[in-house]
Amino acid sequence: MKSDRIIRTKGEAFHGWFVLVGAMLITFIVGGTFVNTFGVLLPVISHEFGWSRATVSMALSLGMIAFGVPSPLYGFLNNRLGPRFSIILGNLLAALGIAAIYLVQEIWHIYLLYIFIGIVSGLGGYIATSTVVNNWFVKKRSLAMGILTASAGMGGLVYPPVVTALIRAIGWRESWLVLAAMVVISAVVAGVVLVRNKPEDMGQVPDGIRTEPVIEREKPALRTGDEPAAWKMTQLLKGPTIWLILAFVVANALTMGTMMTHQIAYLQDIGFNPMTAATTMSLMSIFSLLGSLAFGTLALRINIRYLASAGFLCQVVSIIILLTTRNLGLIFVYAILMGISSGALFTAMPTFVGNYYPRERYTQVTSMILPFHVSAQAVAAAAVGAVYDITGEYILAFYILSAFTLIGLVCAFSARPPKS
Repeated sequence: MKSDRIIRTKGEAFHGWFVLVGAMLITFIVGGTFVNTFGVLLPVISHEFGWSRATVSMALSLGMIAFGVPSPLYGFLNNRLGPRFSIILGNLLAALGIAAIYLVQEIWHIYLLYIFIGIVSGLGGYIATSTVVNNWFVKKRSLAMGILTASAGMGGLVYPPVVTALIRAIGWRESWLVLAAMVVISAVVAGVVLVRNKPEDMGQVPDGIRTEPVIEREKPALRTGDEPAAWKMTQLLKGPTIWLILAFVVANALTMGTMMTHQIAYLQDIGFNPMTAATTMSLMSIFSLLGSLAFGTLALRINIRYLASAGFLCQVVSIIILLTTRNLGLIFVYAILMGISSGALFTAMPTFVGNYYPRERYTQVTSMILPFHVSAQAVAAAAVGAVYDITGEYILAFYILSAFTLIGLVCAFSARPPKS
């Protein structure tokens, strides 16, 4: 078979790192504004208009559905227009929707605006940014994806306190104008200045490394993301690999949708005060960042199936701890393990897709998986709430969650590269 002899290019700096910075900027600022700011807005809006928090929270749910479900359309547009154009157009439109929150007077105004922001953020968000990073990196793809994922987690740490201070200083309506301006600046800096669709557009190659083939003894060939040939979608759907990836992504989404929604309430139910319960969420966010970076770094040397399986194993252990202890120290251990798991597994999906499929098909495969990911998160949050309403506790729901986590572990371990 053919293997590669690495030839490092000299002279011009590799532009891929600038592209990664641009993708990180979009992920951090737009994701932080769209998702992480909502928790700060919620009590302020509820107090001013007298709407219930459940009523206001529906806006984010609608926005998330609008963000994820049309993903196949985003994939099509990314392929036709290029991810760079999608980033610029999508985020400029998102800034317009964010600025319009200044004018909100009725609850349906928020619903309509969050649906609009969700749609255009989906166009210029995760699929576009991860696609462009996938285009620029092959050898260091897992590391680049880990860094990109970590930038999303940074929004959860930075935005809530910053926006809280901003609201206190100038008011909630004016704060959204500031946030809209930040999105415009990030779209211009990232989309216009930093991001380019492919290294070939600048006369470069992925990772800044050229390869020349070396003939070795013949072995059965696998087509992976390193090869230029584009597969037909019917080819991609035939084997078990894509379905195994989809299954472990859904399993992880069920867990994270549950924990992000119900973890604080469960901890208060078993006797912890609200501040301690909130602290576990912050701790989980910090270690989610570390989990993303750890997966991306270790995947340069260790098989990604083993790393994803280890992530699910951490998830299983953390749920067992949560179910069996009332000790604060062990609860913090739970938060650490769950955070590492969530960061690692969120990075795993684009790494699997990028490593296993041609660059030309990354967008289509990702856009096929993402609606199931978002839907699973939404369904989990609602279903676990329903189980709690019926039984008066979370125990049954968490046991069911553990079973799905084990299924995810098996699927991740079984997801081998598809054969040609």
